[in-house]
Amino acid sequence: MAVRIRELDEASRSAWDAFVQATPEATFFHLSAWAEVIRGAFGHATHYALAEQDGAITGVLPLARMRTWLFGDTLASTPYCVYGGPVASTPEAAAALESHALGLMRRIGAPSLEFRRLHRPDPGWPVRPPLYYTFRKPISGNAEADMKAIPRKQRAMVRKGIQNGLTSVSDGDTDRLHRVYAESVRNLGTPVFPRRYFRLLGEAFPGANDVTTVLHEGRPVAAVLNFHFRDEVIPYYGGGTREARQVAANDFMYWEVMRRAGAERGARLFDFGRSKSGTGAFDFKKNWGFTAQPLHYCYQLREGARLPEHNPTNPKYKLMIAAWRRLPLPVANLLGPPIVRGLG
Repeated sequence: MAVRIRELDEASRSAWDAFVQATPEATFFHLSAWAEVIRGAFGHATHYALAEQDGAITGVLPLARMRTWLFGDTLASTPYCVYGGPVASTPEAAAALESHALGLMRRIGAPSLEFRRLHRPDPGWPVRPPLYYTFRKPISGNAEADMKAIPRKQRAMVRKGIQNGLTSVSDGDTDRLHRVYAESVRNLGTPVFPRRYFRLLGEAFPGANDVTTVLHEGRPVAAVLNFHFRDEVIPYYGGGTREARQVAANDFMYWEVMRRAGAERGARLFDFGRSKSGTGAFDFKKNWGFTAQPLHYCYQLREGARLPEHNPTNPKYKLMIAAWRRLPLPVANLLGPPIVRGLG
């Protein structure tokens, strides 16, 4: 049975997403709406390809090209997403999608191609040295049982937040989230995503996202954008103000995400997302009782090209990070979005 590879079009979106929902190895980050978000928020070219056999979709491959003057040129599956790569229901479709990606890399002249694999590396592909890890753990949906499953010291931090009178709201207010998030990433020395990106994410996944915001004495001190996929909840973009640490708002926030998702949406898996080894976020998630699982970021390089190393643990960014932390917040919010286009 011949495999046909073609680009995603509007008429195929519902079939693409139905395939993703039905395919166990596919993830939230394989959904078709990411193509519009990446184009709309960052202006990057997207190359979403699907495989068809006998008129039915048998594989999908989301691809986007990040090309900026500051951070170079990468074709990836998928920028701004922690998981990616082709998913297919037949070996023929998998092979055809891989061949398509390599051919596209050559045709457009991209120096590197990256598949962000969650489950296993692609056979024969080099894999990045261990850097990124994900943290995924089942939850029961029973608040008492899930609270008891949190290690004692971290559970005490959640209860400290409760004792401090913290409350939470769940809605779709991405602008309020962005104000908290912008302060948080500035304090970490990282450029902020544009507000438009958060708005587009909220619009792109109706019914499959929400914002959990933690209030202390009526003030937002922590917030996170959550995605919901099958029986998973994925807190994805989150942060807190300086006040948040003093009142244990981040601990309380993730407990509220877990509690609400389990009780209100039937979530049975909590995906704490990607963190780099050697960072505070990595240690924070381990302290919650999650086991670090290495991500298999596979790549191919054109002759003479080098693997991009755009991450905060790279020593060459040390001075830049220190300087960014000292920027006034309005200045950081102005300068950040153009820079972060190449940091997906």
